[in-house]
Amino acid sequence: MAKQRWWGREILELVSTEFRDRSIEYYRFAIESGICCINGKSAKLGTIVRNGDRIENIVHRHEPPVTSIPVKVLQVDRERDFIVIDKPGSIPVHAVGRYYKNSLIQILQTDFGFEKVYPVNRLDRLTSGCMIMALSPLRARQITDEFVAGRVKKEYIARCQGEFPDEVVCEEPLLTVDRQMGLNIVHPEGKPAKTLFKRMFYDSRTDTSVLLCRPFTGRSHQIRVHLQFLGYPVANDPIYSNTTAFGPKLGVGGIDTTPSVERFPPLPPSALTPNATKEFHQEALKVLNNESNRALLPRETGEDIGYASPIPLSSEAVKIIMALRNMKDGDEDWSRWRDNVFTGRKPLVPPLPVGSWSNKPSVNEAAITARMLEGKDKNEIMTTDFLSEAEQIDQPSDEGLYCKDCYLPLHPDPDPGKLYIFLHALRYTTDLGSFETETPWWARESWDGTGWVKY
Repeated sequence: MAKQRWWGREILELVSTEFRDRSIEYYRFAIESGICCINGKSAKLGTIVRNGDRIENIVHRHEPPVTSIPVKVLQVDRERDFIVIDKPGSIPVHAVGRYYKNSLIQILQTDFGFEKVYPVNRLDRLTSGCMIMALSPLRARQITDEFVAGRVKKEYIARCQGEFPDEVVCEEPLLTVDRQMGLNIVHPEGKPAKTLFKRMFYDSRTDTSVLLCRPFTGRSHQIRVHLQFLGYPVANDPIYSNTTAFGPKLGVGGIDTTPSVERFPPLPPSALTPNATKEFHQEALKVLNNESNRALLPRETGEDIGYASPIPLSSEAVKIIMALRNMKDGDEDWSRWRDNVFTGRKPLVPPLPVGSWSNKPSVNEAAITARMLEGKDKNEIMTTDFLSEAEQIDQPSDEGLYCKDCYLPLHPDPDPGKLYIFLHALRYTTDLGSFETETPWWARESWDGTGWVKY
């Protein structure tokens, strides 16, 4: 169903602003192909999303790689309807974005055979550690109420930059200003937050400290942002320990919060600039060069930055978000800027081979419509392998590999050191008992810095 912030927005503007996985040109091409449906009918460019609209989209999913470290089930209590697990970094709790099979819930259901699991606390995708999962809705509500009421004692372990003091309490309010990049900042209009930090030991070899962290509230990125504010960010945090985004001071004491209307249009990366003016985002470039009167979408002007922020963003916050976006795009081989191989191709066809026909009539109708445009009748469509024609797509010789089914520029595998951060949920104490995991390898005094990725 359409979220409230989606109401009254044109479909192409909506999907290109809310989702950054593909280029604007691709989203336009996909909508014209008929694979996006609103209330059971193929959406058209110019369609305005209304309250109550049901939006369906057919996705050919390319899941990002995750760590080879397995999920561990530490305890199973079927009498009291809960389990305790140790989640590795890189695995999200829920299916989100490009993740589905490699989400924690799906792993527990498919690999461990649990019919239904209900998370009662969440960890960031890059954070590892202890999680309690209920096996019934009733138990989930009971444990969730404990967390909400603040009755659960939560203890984390982190490795931060520098020599941390013996003990510090941080009570700075926190606010989420960009959900796509996951950016949270200290802000006077933020929600109350309190974290106690105790130094366990300092490692002079790596100039890092291992801390025991006790959050008394449960704000998004609470430990990470509080440590950054104090001047001791998590040592391998791709956001809050990122000098490219925050500069050499790394956001110590917080960033400027003075509202600004300054925005910048995204530009092709330097590595692609020689070809960008010839091949990439032609319409946007024409408008920027005053060669076209077409109205640019927010993502083309930079006005999408802060679109869903509860407060006006400062110029510094805008620059940080842009830097984080560029870093993410670079890690994915600038695929959003290379995402034009579909140009001149036939309309996208939902990849539903025989035996996996959707149970949603509107989705099936989109597939049928796309095939009938190619002159095939419905009976032939129902027995056709939908991947056969896509396999005819040529691979570009100089722009890397592309998926032959959905034309997606394929991303390189990430450095294994980028699949986790030095933050681990060590122990939870609840009315059901106290549950803890082993100390991660990077938190031991014998660790010599192996695998540490610096940003």
